[in-house]
Amino acid sequence: MLSVNTSAAASTPVYLQRTLGYSPIKTGVAFLPNSAVLAIAANLATIVLLPRVGPRPVVFSGLIIAAGAMAWLAQLGAHTSYSKGILGPLLLAGFGFGLVFAAAFTAGTYGVEPHDASVASATVSVGQQLGASLGTALLNTLFASAVASYLATHTSTSSNSAALNELAQAHGYDTAFWWTSGIAVGGAVIAGALLRGGLLADPARVAPVSAPPAADLNAAGT
Repeated sequence: MLSVNTSAAASTPVYLQRTLGYSPIKTGVAFLPNSAVLAIAANLATIVLLPRVGPRPVVFSGLIIAAGAMAWLAQLGAHTSYSKGILGPLLLAGFGFGLVFAAAFTAGTYGVEPHDASVASATVSVGQQLGASLGTALLNTLFASAVASYLATHTSTSSNSAALNELAQAHGYDTAFWWTSGIAVGGAVIAGALLRGGLLADPARVAPVSAPPAADLNAAGT
C-alpha cells in the first residue's frame, strides 16, 4: 500500500520539476488537489463506508482505484502537461489512497484492548514505514534500470542526445508506474483474501468472558 503511494508521492514531483520545469512551490501547489481528495475520501470511508460494509471491500476498492491511477500515470510522455496527463491521475489516486488508509489503519487498531493499543498502533506504523522504504528503493531501482536500458538501446539510432534523455526519463517513469499499478492490484488481491469480511465488531457489544463462580472452582479443587 505504502509502496504504491510512495511512487506517486516521489516520482510525480520529480517529473514535474525535471521534465516540466516546475519550481518546488509550484510542485507543492500542484499536489494540493490530491491531498484534498484524499482527505475527503478518508472521511467518506470512516464515516459512511466502514460502518456499512466493513474494511475489506473498502480496502479492495481503494487499491483497485489506485492501480488505475498508476496505470494512467504510466502514459506520461516527455512533455505531458499537468492538466492533461497528471491532474486526473492525482485526483483518482488521492481518492483511492484515502479509502485504503482510513480503512486499513482503522481495522489494524480496532477493538484492541487498551493495554495493547500502543503495540497495535506501533505495529501498523512499522508496516507503514517498511512499505514506504522498500517501495522507494524498489521503484528507484526499476526507474534507473529502465532509463539505462532505454539509453543503451537507442543511443546508436539517435543523434539528439537531449531529446533521447527526455524520452529515456519518460520511459523510466512509465515503467515505475506500471510496476506500481501491478503492486496495487496484488495488494487488492491479498486484502480481499486475508481481511475478515463483514462489519467491524463493536467492542461495547462483545460479551466479556466471565470467570467461573468461586463455588465451582472450590468444587473442582476438591
